[in-house]
Amino acid sequence: MTNYYYTENPDVQHDEKTWSFTLLDHDLNFTTDNGVFSKSRVDFGSCVMLDALAENEAELLAQAKILDVGCGYGPIGLALAKKWPANHVDMVDVNNLAMDLAKKNAHNNGISNVSIFPSNQYEGVTITDYDFVLTNPPIRAGKPVVHGILSGAYDHLKVGGRLVVVIQKKQGAPSAQKKMVEVFGNCQVLKKNKGYFILEAVKEA
Repeated sequence: MTNYYYTENPDVQHDEKTWSFTLLDHDLNFTTDNGVFSKSRVDFGSCVMLDALAENEAELLAQAKILDVGCGYGPIGLALAKKWPANHVDMVDVNNLAMDLAKKNAHNNGISNVSIFPSNQYEGVTITDYDFVLTNPPIRAGKPVVHGILSGAYDHLKVGGRLVVVIQKKQGAPSAQKKMVEVFGNCQVLKKNKGYFILEAVKEA
């Protein structure tokens, strides 16, 4: 049965729910369903990532071109698009159900500065000059998928662009940090909170 959130068409019995959650000082309404990641509330890692971005990168985010890889039903990308309306945020996921929910959530929250489309990692992504690639990667999909998302970001960032990742220490943060150094030549920890690491690498050339 393909009922995992990181599959293209999760085989689930639908049970949509709508709830509200505050992200970056905005109250957002999210509709979720079985077959998506963290369907009952925005996961803690995504919240830590958004806080880290607001604390460390607010000036750069004020008018940026952003790609949210593995966006799920949309909390990271939609929160950033709502907070900084001069941004444009592309949001991709392999999960078609998640994509449909992200589109619904964008509409229901009055967010229009986003493009939401399916992509297995970067297969559907043609832009190569993003200011930010962000990901809360699908850990359960396995290390090759996670590291594919990390390494593939390089070719989609402009020089000076940033890859920002949230990952738990016990779920592979040290390995992810090593991979980012291997690909980008650098990696710093923007924030740590309860075992979650926010890692950032900058494309220097």
